[in-house]
Amino acid sequence: MILIGQYDSPFVRRVAIALRAYEIHYEHRPWSVFGDAEKLAAFNPLRRVPTVVLDDGTVLIESGAILDHLDEVAGPDRALIARSGDARRRDLQLCALATGLGEKAVSLVYERVLHTEQSQTWIDRCRLQIGAVLDHLEAARETAGAPFWFGAMPGHADIAVACVLRFIGEAHPGVFEPARWPTLAAHAARCEALEHFQSVQQPFHITPPKA
Repeated sequence: MILIGQYDSPFVRRVAIALRAYEIHYEHRPWSVFGDAEKLAAFNPLRRVPTVVLDDGTVLIESGAILDHLDEVAGPDRALIARSGDARRRDLQLCALATGLGEKAVSLVYERVLHTEQSQTWIDRCRLQIGAVLDHLEAARETAGAPFWFGAMPGHADIAVACVLRFIGEAHPGVFEPARWPTLAAHAARCEALEHFQSVQQPFHITPPKA
C-alpha cells in the first residue's frame, strides 16, 4: 500500500495515524500537491491528497473513503468507528465537522499564498465558519465524559479533530485560542501525546506554484 501526501496535511495525517493504529504497513510518498502535481496526477486526476494506492493497483481518494476501506481491512472489532446506528452517525457527524473545519483552514491558506489581492469577505466568512465549528465541537467534547470522545481509546473523530487543530495552530497562529476552547485544547494535547501521533508529524510549510 502506498500513501501519497505530506504529513502537514491534516487529511493525510489522519489516514497515516489510522494505518499505524491498524498496524497496516505502507510506503509513504510525501508528494506536494503543487511541486509534485504531475506525478500525483498519474494516480489522482484531482491532484489532491491523500491518495492511496492498494497493492493491486486500485487507487482510493478522499480521506473518508480511504478510512472506510481501512476499517473494512481491520475488521469490525478493531475499527476506529462504531459499527452502526446512532453511535456511528455521531462519529460520522464529528468527522464531517472536523474535515469541513480543515477544508476551511486550507482555503484560508490558499487565499493567503495564491492571491495577490485577498478577499476580506471570504476570509471573514471562513473565520466565522471556523469559529462556529470550534464552538460546536467544544460543547460536544465537554459532554463526552470520557478520556476520548466515545471511550477510553481514540477513534476516527478524535484523530480528525486533533489533526485539524494542529493544522490550524501551525497554519493560522492565533485563530485557535486555547483559552476560548480549553476542552478542545486538552483533547488535542491528549491525542498528540500518543505514540501514533508523535510518529506522524511534519511542520506546516507550503511552497506556492511558480507563476
